[in-house]
Amino acid sequence: MPSFHLNALLASLSEGEAAALTPHLKSVNLKQKDVLVDAGEMMSVVYFPVGAVISLVTALSTGEIVEAAMVGKDGMFGASSALDGKISVTRAIVQLGGPALVCAPDELRRAAFQSERLLSKLIRQEQSLFAQAQQSTACMATHDIHSRLCRWLLRARDLAGTDTLDFTQEFLAELLGVRRTSVTTVAMTLQQAGLIKYSRGSIQLVDLEALQDASCECYAATKSLYTTQLVRLSHSQMP
Repeated sequence: MPSFHLNALLASLSEGEAAALTPHLKSVNLKQKDVLVDAGEMMSVVYFPVGAVISLVTALSTGEIVEAAMVGKDGMFGASSALDGKISVTRAIVQLGGPALVCAPDELRRAAFQSERLLSKLIRQEQSLFAQAQQSTACMATHDIHSRLCRWLLRARDLAGTDTLDFTQEFLAELLGVRRTSVTTVAMTLQQAGLIKYSRGSIQLVDLEALQDASCECYAATKSLYTTQLVRLSHSQMP
């Protein structure tokens, strides 16, 4: 089983909280593009990514999807199911495949109701996802595809912990809610400028500083939000 400490929320647990939750955790390997749950469906497990990245998306009647938030090793997906919100309000798709730890919502709920600090962490996790979704909404409404793609690549890189991301242009376009030709044009521009290297199904981030300069303000805002969240998790571990 992957280490607790590869996920920031799990790593912040006290010894007692970890002892209560560990027996109920199982290791799984998530595959890219798998739908973990759809909006309106019952949550059967909660996810603590340790290498995988999960996209929370809204599906439209046209078949299009738009990403609202990303979840990776800095948090979890499904905290609301431990707070009696058993029905998912969003579709969750595996953005980047990899390992994760899972447990039943009832087991997480039982552990949370025995620890006020753990309950507080779950509530803050949901607040962080809501804030990220709000930031994404503002980003889509005001920023162009060039800066949005740079923001998205940087955020995915932070959560995956690698400069090489396995994505097809088609999948990127789906998550960003734009045409594939738009992604192709921007990717070519970024590659010609030396910011990325793109080969079929894989994007390597070459110049992180330049990507940050080209990104919209939403990357820094989201990163600051989760940096603050990690600090609060760390402090909440203290007696």
